[in-house]
Amino acid sequence: MAAVRHITPTVLIPVKGFEHAKGRLAERLSEAERSDLTRTMAERVVRAAGPLPTWIVCDNDEVAQWAQDVGAGVLRVDAKGLNPSVTEATQRLRDICDAASDDAAAPTHVVIAHADLPRAETLDGLAETGTVTIVPDRHLDGTNVLSLPLGTGFEFHYGPGSFAAHCEEALRCGLDLRVRRVPALEWDIDTPDDLDALNRLDAAADRTGRNG
Repeated sequence: MAAVRHITPTVLIPVKGFEHAKGRLAERLSEAERSDLTRTMAERVVRAAGPLPTWIVCDNDEVAQWAQDVGAGVLRVDAKGLNPSVTEATQRLRDICDAASDDAAAPTHVVIAHADLPRAETLDGLAETGTVTIVPDRHLDGTNVLSLPLGTGFEFHYGPGSFAAHCEEALRCGLDLRVRRVPALEWDIDTPDDLDALNRLDAAADRTGRNG
């Protein structure tokens, strides 16, 4: 069996904004608390990208300044909504690749990570030549991390049921498909139930650590 060829991808982290973020948590957290939580999670995802080239996909000045502060690049997009924004961002990367076709450092593969992954540790090892790698959420419904080659015609289907939709899209494009269950990347925070479940998990880990 041929050896798997891991490659160095470019990381895209879409960040909508911090003001009025995570509105579905309003019954538990104030606006300031939601903003702080959103920033903290996004910073953790940037750290998880480590030395990989990392760009924040955004459309506002506040997020652009934050991206510079945490050492990431800024990829400003005009499109609104997650799917159009990611589509525009990946096309921009593809244009960079085409303009630098003789440059070995030009981006050929992208890892798209949500910014609300509070347990993210690393995004390394998810990129393989000719392969779409999907890290679903813990419910096997959403797509928390998506790794894919550039320039394949892959269409994004973020939203409810995106995990299954992205699996089907990979097959439609004739690409190899790999599903990775990565506990540290399966947690995202959208609802009070997500927040409660993560708090229970953290509390159990604390008890185990004290008793150990």
